Amino acid sequence: MSKLVLVLSLIPLLPFLCSSFSPENPLDRRILVLLDDFAIKSSHSLFFKSLQSRGFDLDFKLADDPKIALQRYGQYLYDGLILFAPTVERFGGSIDSAAILDFVDSGHDLIIAADSNASDVIREIATECGVDFDEDPAARVIDHAGYAISAVEGDHTLIAGDNFIQSDVILGNKKIEAPVLFQGIGHSLNPSNSLVLKVLAASPSAYSANPKSKLTSPPSLTGSSISLVSIVQARNNARILISGSLSLFSNRFFRSSVQKAGSPTKHDKSGNEQFLTELSTWVFHERGHLKAVNVQHHKVGETDEPAIYRINDDLEYSVEIYEWSGTSWEPYVADDVQVQFYMMSPYVLKTLSNDSKGRYFTSFKVPDVYGVFQFKVEYQKLGYTSLSLSKQIPVRPFRHNEYERFIPAAYPYYGAAFSMMAGFFIFTAVHLYNK
Repeated sequence: MSKLVLVLSLIPLLPFLCSSFSPENPLDRRILVLLDDFAIKSSHSLFFKSLQSRGFDLDFKLADDPKIALQRYGQYLYDGLILFAPTVERFGGSIDSAAILDFVDSGHDLIIAADSNASDVIREIATECGVDFDEDPAARVIDHAGYAISAVEGDHTLIAGDNFIQSDVILGNKKIEAPVLFQGIGHSLNPSNSLVLKVLAASPSAYSANPKSKLTSPPSLTGSSISLVSIVQARNNARILISGSLSLFSNRFFRSSVQKAGSPTKHDKSGNEQFLTELSTWVFHERGHLKAVNVQHHKVGETDEPAIYRINDDLEYSVEIYEWSGTSWEPYVADDVQVQFYMMSPYVLKTLSNDSKGRYFTSFKVPDVYGVFQFKVEYQKLGYTSLSLSKQIPVRPFRHNEYERFIPAAYPYYGAAFSMMAGFFIFTAVHLYNK
């Protein structure tokens, strides 16, 4: 009876467990959205609708809901997590900062939107991801030169940002013409973390401080060292987006016109919608997601993969690489994919040619060193998931009966030996028969 109850309790979970994210087929993505208030669902509906229009299934919950969970029976229920709860002091259910970090460590994606009143738990998660928000809880990013012109002259905390990362794979190949509206807190990147990148940086005239009080000491964050929006691609290819502004995602900022101070151009619509649509496309692996298949190697003129190579054999190596376009796998074309023939260090390093159909190939001669080698492809490129391929193969020396009978390099020594024997016989004949 107890087994029957267990089976019946698992039945509602089958759609979730079966549709979990797979690097081989990134479809049917299910995302948990944690909110401070359900009002955010309507005030940020344009951003949510852009995700839903691309096929994402959003599950909205309050961040302190006692029933929320990321996993059940050892299986994750969601493929991504959006934290639009900057003020939450403690998550409900079985979720805490450690559970969220484990979620990312398991290869899942995360979006964090902080704000001027960001709680300690949100700051802790951001710090673990390589981002440090300004320690002053009253601080805002202020820019007296790069602010957005508004009808009400304010404290210049509404910023028109246009200092974007230069990467088509992260922000798309269509240029973002209008500045992005930002109002919130800035953060710095941990210099020891090479995986975190600025996507939207502040201008050189910006600084982080309390706009309601006079500066008594130089601000800790200044200029372009302030990051407004950052991303992380972990070593397991999980992707994280961290923003210092929840308003960045709001309908109000999506629809607002924008004019940057000092610029004569007024845009009817801010760049927020384009910026976040392109960025979320990257975060949820709809762009820049690679896979490698059909790794093959064999001797030149053969098709079967051998169990062992011999020194100085001529061999061919090939691999197929594809990129996920959001709906299907398309051939990935690049000229910087390399293969190593590796034993302790690379003995051969070759750049792979490609046929523009996803197939990469090369040929080379096995080095005159025997041992256990590896074919290694370590491909890391800004914005793309990393590829790490390794295939082990032993290399043997010549057998005793495989060496050449006469070595051309030894011909002078052969000649010297035979000439000495001939000279000996001539000398003996002359000495014996000379009267």
